[in-house]
Amino acid sequence: MDQASSLREMVKGRGASSVRRGALRSSSTRVISITSGKGGVGKTNMVANLAVAFANMGKRVLIFDADMGLANVDIVFGIHPQFHVGHVITGEKELSEVIAMASDRIGVIPAASGDTAFADLTEGQKLSLLAEFDGLDNLYDIMLIDTAAGISSNVIYFNSAAEECIVVVTGEPTSVTDAYGMIKVMFLNGTKHFKLLVNMARGLQEAKAVYATLSQAADRFLNGVVLEFLGYVPFDDHLRQAVVGRSPVIKQYPGATSSRSIAKLAEQILKSPSGTSGTGNISFFMNRLISGDNP
Repeated sequence: MDQASSLREMVKGRGASSVRRGALRSSSTRVISITSGKGGVGKTNMVANLAVAFANMGKRVLIFDADMGLANVDIVFGIHPQFHVGHVITGEKELSEVIAMASDRIGVIPAASGDTAFADLTEGQKLSLLAEFDGLDNLYDIMLIDTAAGISSNVIYFNSAAEECIVVVTGEPTSVTDAYGMIKVMFLNGTKHFKLLVNMARGLQEAKAVYATLSQAADRFLNGVVLEFLGYVPFDDHLRQAVVGRSPVIKQYPGATSSRSIAKLAEQILKSPSGTSGTGNISFFMNRLISGDNP
């Protein structure tokens, strides 16, 4: 029996009650993926800053850097992890051993940097990783998954399981086009509800124009998709300065326009329903992937 089969049997052995959706709702951890159609839209910055905003509200946050071969989250926080998720996949470390603390309330599961070995995970590798998540349930209030940009199998895989999917886009035509491409691919793989975050906008009018363009295209070509306007973060030079300083802007410049906008977005996310069915937690995340229903 191979590793993947063994893990499947282990999950099955927990009993039917442990994998029914209704039985998973006791978990308190909220799992949200943050993704984008193309790189350069500030996705990882949004992940880091939302994490700080949640932490400022007293939440315990875990960031999973799911860009397996190109680690970025640790750079934004200015931390230098000794281990990464690749060590978990290969069995060298347990997941709890590779978590790097960016602050007393923010943990980071780092990705490997410049290593293509984990760019397209096998089923066995995914199952090995997911089995490790079981021990983290209820230790964190929120888990943010920072996916890679684009539509690779890993991106589709983790987005499909999170239940809450935030798509980061800018007003650039290429970003809008690629965001629609991402939404289309995810829709065809079963995800129907998306939240749109417009980054580096020149104002509410531009942000709403981006949303209107994507919403109209989705309504016309993707029957049944729900595209929610989450909000926008204005263009702010403090963002660039914070990146250079290896610190989230909301931490380094809390009074900046962008920081205030991010804080409001975090409040809005917490007030909104947890996923489309109320089951977006780590146990659900694990079992949805292990079920084999997703790419």
